[in-house]
Amino acid sequence: MTSNSERVRDFIAAWEARDVEAILARMTPGATYLNVGLSEAQGHDAIRATISPFLMTASAVRWSITHIAETAEGVVLTERIDVFVMGDKTLSVPVMGAFEFQGDLISAWRDYFDLPGFQAQMA
Repeated sequence: MTSNSERVRDFIAAWEARDVEAILARMTPGATYLNVGLSEAQGHDAIRATISPFLMTASAVRWSITHIAETAEGVVLTERIDVFVMGDKTLSVPVMGAFEFQGDLISAWRDYFDLPGFQAQMA
């Protein structure tokens, strides 16, 4: 039986492959995605519109999980370092994420990170 932690690792692999459709295939049609401090996206179309421009700009994506935990209810918490290569810049972003599930699919995903620190790396 596959755990939700394994499903999150599979989701991360889709990000590292920069495969928007594979990312969305791991989410419910009405899923919500929130980078805390930015606007929430709800549903595949809104999530696609949010992540596609970012993934198209990145030539490489690597997410390293520092810690991962799964609650008795199946919520997965991750502490990660997300790395994005964008042109001549390599952005390294410490992130804390929470993934909620309905069945085998992610229904809600929230990431908490240092937005000003990320924006400074983008400058």
